[in-house]
Amino acid sequence: MSKLNNLPIWRRNLIVLWFGVFMTGLGMSEIMPFLSLFIDQLGQYNKSQLTIYSSIVFSVSFLMMALVSPIWGRMADRKGRKLMLLRASLGMGIVFFLMGFVTNVWQLMLLRALQGAFGGYVSNSNALIATQTPREHVGQSLSILVTGMTAGTLLGPLLGGALASVFSYRMSFHITGIIMLTVFVLTYFFVKETFVAPVPLKNGQLPVKKTFKDVTQNKLILILFITTMAVQIVNMSINPILSLYVRQLNANPHTITFVAGLVAAMPGISTVLAAPRFGRLGDRIGSHKVLIFGFIFAAVIFLLTSMTRNIPELMILRFLTGISDAAMLPSVQTLLTRNTKISETSIVFSYNQSFQSIGAVLGPLLGALLANLFSYSGIFVAGTFIMVFNLLFFTYIRKHNQSKPIM
Repeated sequence: MSKLNNLPIWRRNLIVLWFGVFMTGLGMSEIMPFLSLFIDQLGQYNKSQLTIYSSIVFSVSFLMMALVSPIWGRMADRKGRKLMLLRASLGMGIVFFLMGFVTNVWQLMLLRALQGAFGGYVSNSNALIATQTPREHVGQSLSILVTGMTAGTLLGPLLGGALASVFSYRMSFHITGIIMLTVFVLTYFFVKETFVAPVPLKNGQLPVKKTFKDVTQNKLILILFITTMAVQIVNMSINPILSLYVRQLNANPHTITFVAGLVAAMPGISTVLAAPRFGRLGDRIGSHKVLIFGFIFAAVIFLLTSMTRNIPELMILRFLTGISDAAMLPSVQTLLTRNTKISETSIVFSYNQSFQSIGAVLGPLLGALLANLFSYSGIFVAGTFIMVFNLLFFTYIRKHNQSKPIM
C-alpha cells in the first residue's frame, strides 16, 4: 500500500481502477458456466423454460445498464466521478452477495437487473482516467484500462467454474460480492479526483442537463458510439453458439467444451497483449489512424474466418480478432475524450456504455438469426460488412466534421 501512495496520482488511479474494472468484468461473466444449472436448481423447469429464463437473467443486466447509464453519467458530471465509482462498487458488492441467498428465478432476475442498474464502474473509470491523466498519457492509460475489463471477462468463466466446483454456486456469488466490496474500499482510499463542479448560471441555476441530442450534435461522437455497439455485436454474435461451430469443424466430441473454451479465450488474450501498444501508437500518430487500421483489419479477419476449415485456423483467426479489438476500443475512448468537454466526459462515456450494452443484447440475437438463415460462417460475413460500413461512415463523418480536429 505504501508503494501506491508513492506513485504519481494518475498512475495510482490507473492501478486501482484497473483492478476495479477487472473485477467488474469478472463479475459480469463468471456466471456463464453455471447460470443455467443454478436456475435449474431454483425450480422444476423443462428445457424450453430453462433456455428462456437463462437468456432473460443474463440479458436483463445489460438492458438495465443501457437504460440507467446516462442518468449516472449526468450525476457524475455534476457530483464527481469518484462518487459514482463508490456507488457502483458498493451497490454491485451488495447485489452479488445477495444473489447467493435467492430461492427462485424471479429473485435472481431482480438482482441481475439491480446489478445492471448499479453499474457504471467501467464508464466512470474511463471518464476519471480521461480527465485526471496528463494529456500525453491518456491514450495509453485508457488502453491499459481496456485490458482490465477484457482480462476480467476472459477469466470470469474460468474463475466462476472453479469456485462453483470447489465451493458451490451460492458461495461463488458471496465471494464475488466480498471482492467488489474490497474494490469499494480501495477506490475510497486510493483514488483521487480533482473535481470542479459546474458553475451556476447568473440566475443561480445549474446548466441545463445534456440530452442525447445535445451530446451527438458532434456527429463524430455518434459514430464512435455506433462503433462501440458494432464491435460488441460482432464479438457477442458468435459466443452463445461457439461450441456448436466448433463441433461443426469436426472437433473430438469428447473435447468440444474444452476446445470451445480455448477458442473463446483467444480474442481476450490478444487484446490484453496488444491494447497498451496500440494506445502508445495512437498517442504518437493519432488515434483515428489506429481506429481506421482496426476497421480494415477486422473486416479482413472476419472474412477469412467465414472460410475456416479446421480448429487451428479458427483459433489463429480469433486471436487476430482480439488484435483488431485492441486497435478499435481504446481508440474510440481516446477520441471520445479528445472531442468532449471535461464537464461532459462522464455523460459521454455513459452513453457509450449504453451502446455497448445494447450491442451485448443484440449480438446473440443477430448471431442466432444469421446461423439459422445461412450458416455459422454467415455470422462472420455479416461482421465483415458491419466493419466496412463503420469504416466508410467514420471516414465520411470525420471528413465533414466541423468541430475541432481530432488527434
